[in-house]
Amino acid sequence: MKSQVNCVGIIRETRIDDARTPLTPIHISQLKKKYSTIKFIVQPSKNRSYKDDEYKNHGAKISEDLRECDIIFGVKEIEPSYLLNNKTYIFFSHTYKLNTETLINAQGTPGMDKKELLKSILKKKIKLIDYENIRDLNGSRYLGFGRFAGIVGCYNTLNLFLSKNKFIPLGRAFKINNYERLKYNLKNINFPKIKLLVTGDGRVAGGVMELLKETNFIQVNKKDYLLCNFNEPVFCNLKTEDYVKNKDNTLFNLNHFINFSSEYSSCSLPYLLKSDVYISAHYWDPSSPKIFEKNQFNKLSQLQVIGDITCDVDGSVPTTIKSTTIMNPNFFLDRNTMMESQNINNNLAIMAVDNLPSELPRESSLEFGDGIVKNVFPYLIEKDDGRILNATITKEGRFLEKYSYLENFTNS
Repeated sequence: MKSQVNCVGIIRETRIDDARTPLTPIHISQLKKKYSTIKFIVQPSKNRSYKDDEYKNHGAKISEDLRECDIIFGVKEIEPSYLLNNKTYIFFSHTYKLNTETLINAQGTPGMDKKELLKSILKKKIKLIDYENIRDLNGSRYLGFGRFAGIVGCYNTLNLFLSKNKFIPLGRAFKINNYERLKYNLKNINFPKIKLLVTGDGRVAGGVMELLKETNFIQVNKKDYLLCNFNEPVFCNLKTEDYVKNKDNTLFNLNHFINFSSEYSSCSLPYLLKSDVYISAHYWDPSSPKIFEKNQFNKLSQLQVIGDITCDVDGSVPTTIKSTTIMNPNFFLDRNTMMESQNINNNLAIMAVDNLPSELPRESSLEFGDGIVKNVFPYLIEKDDGRILNATITKEGRFLEKYSYLENFTNS
């Protein structure tokens, strides 16, 4: 993608509850050192975890006006009215999986009309690049907030368990706003002998297990988890090959599952039946099987708490009937009606915050920006090896061929 880039911008996030940024002040210094002719403009923000003066001290200009920018970075979806004509935007649009059937399962900012967002992008002839599809040849993402989603999601879920069982709860992650202090707090808690199940084998699950290893939980294998009783709290991690199976009972093949996920069914129920706490930390696509079905819910009498980091409404975890917020992270579900209840006793407690990394915004932004500096910016400014083109959804008022299926969605 060899093209002249003179100015790069960072937009103020539309969501007032999201304090993250795609590039931190130190990243501006690093990029200016390597690309000395590029100007950086940052829109002022009172909510961003890094202050305007920090950016200014690292060489960025603070201005509301981004019209000079060739490329504009954000984190989450941008309100359509703020989009400028004929610019290149890079953010999580949460659009590439959309069609009329999957709209209810869409991730992203609550209340954001994805159809109107895409229509505005097309009308304004914007080049839209989505972080989620900047991937290597094996399909692995270069960028993501997943590790910190896992860390904060695990912390919140454990805190919900403490609160539900009338233990003294920990301080909220967003108020503490320091990963080392979160770990320190957990080291001083002796969890009772419970079983905790984690599904997933990517960045999110890695973050969950990273934090669990700071606690008195012991990791056990899936066989022992099913068959043994323990005198201490334990957790088990099910990878993709452990929680789904081919309906033909053939050996699991990850590439086949990715391409033909509708041919698979969940095999997680035996583990959920033995679990007191479940943390969903796996990637889910609408064509993939749910972890359990609604008609199986009444069997899960031992299960007290679900932390759904995946957070697809009516998606992989059917008890996630809504997403929650940082300020109000939890809700309770009536086991008989599967409707929200104010009654804590005997009901399932659910944590389903959809922007968990924003509870540790400085640290999660720093890690994310490191990825942009190393794995994105050079391929935007110098020569693209295909990763940027692969993630480009729209250009010059049209969908690129790979994403042409979205025309049906925007025209519906």
